[in-house]
Amino acid sequence: MKTNIEEWKSGLKNGIPIAMGYFAVSFTFGILAKQAGLNWFEAVLMSVTNLTSAGQFAGITLIAGAATMIEIAVTQLIINSRYFLMSFALSQKIDPNTSFFHRLTMAYGITDEIFGVSIAAPGKLSPYYAYGVMSAAVPGWALGTLFGVVSGNILPPRLMSALSIALFGMLIAVIIPPAKGNKTLSGLIIISMVLSFAFAELPALASMSSGVKIIILTFLIAGIAAFIFPVKEHKHE
Repeated sequence: MKTNIEEWKSGLKNGIPIAMGYFAVSFTFGILAKQAGLNWFEAVLMSVTNLTSAGQFAGITLIAGAATMIEIAVTQLIINSRYFLMSFALSQKIDPNTSFFHRLTMAYGITDEIFGVSIAAPGKLSPYYAYGVMSAAVPGWALGTLFGVVSGNILPPRLMSALSIALFGMLIAVIIPPAKGNKTLSGLIIISMVLSFAFAELPALASMSSGVKIIILTFLIAGIAAFIFPVKEHKHE
């Protein structure tokens, strides 16, 4: 069994690639934040306290459009509601005796990418492993925001567009390696792509907000996975 320090180092190692990707994505956010009228402190504070790319980009758009506090709050609730599901999943992976303080701190750092590496960690999830991932990922997100605000409008539009798709590259990097040689996971990825395409293109579904789509798709895909590929319980004597 690993010590707490070893768990933290393991998480830190897995968090470094996430931090590098986060830096690129939040760099773009920092530029947009400055364009929306935020100073460097306000933009970095938003990044440190939120840790959500979709939520922060939507928030900046609403702030620039002079939206009300209620509109911003409801939009953030819908967009970020997927983290409820990720928290539920991780709660099944941690030791039942994990203290409330550890659970609360781990919940702060749940993002798509941190969730991906945490849920894939072998055995029970140690809080210190999660802290290790967060120790790399959170500074990467905050520093990218800071550098983006400072850089302002120096970068050309083409480079800004390239940085905006970095998040999708990170998500692909999280799901593709575990899918190699795993027919079940590969099948679920294909099913996810087909359903996501349907929700994006069908007129009756395309009008839904991105947050609602993610919630519905998560339940749908998880339900299909549980029905077609049930996890077999091992009996222990």
